[in-house]
Amino acid sequence: MDAEVAAGMAEHALGFFGFYNRIIDNALEPTDRNLFYMFQDYDLLTTESEETTLWDGREWRIHYWKFKPDLKERVESYMQRQRKPEDIDPFADVYGTDGHSIWTRESEKVQNPNAFTSDW
Repeated sequence: MDAEVAAGMAEHALGFFGFYNRIIDNALEPTDRNLFYMFQDYDLLTTESEETTLWDGREWRIHYWKFKPDLKERVESYMQRQRKPEDIDPFADVYGTDGHSIWTRESEKVQNPNAFTSDW
């Protein structure tokens, strides 16, 4: 996944949570819920539910989305990982797109090399 797309998705999801670690599922639109299911597949979110009894005796179940408990530690360890420095050669691909045709002088070839001589 492209880093820019991932950052946009993460920012969109974090907008629902604010300063809380869980949100109620009813606050989500179907497209947002699909995004949350994707994050659940990536092992970033989990669900929980609680039941309560209404005043008329019916049971009511409330579903929540919440961050995985170890997510903060996993993100911190990922951000602090040691990456190997890459040596980037700014001139490595100067002629890569043109290949061998850059060395030929097709445009400068004379169409009729004997045009200006008496050797017809």
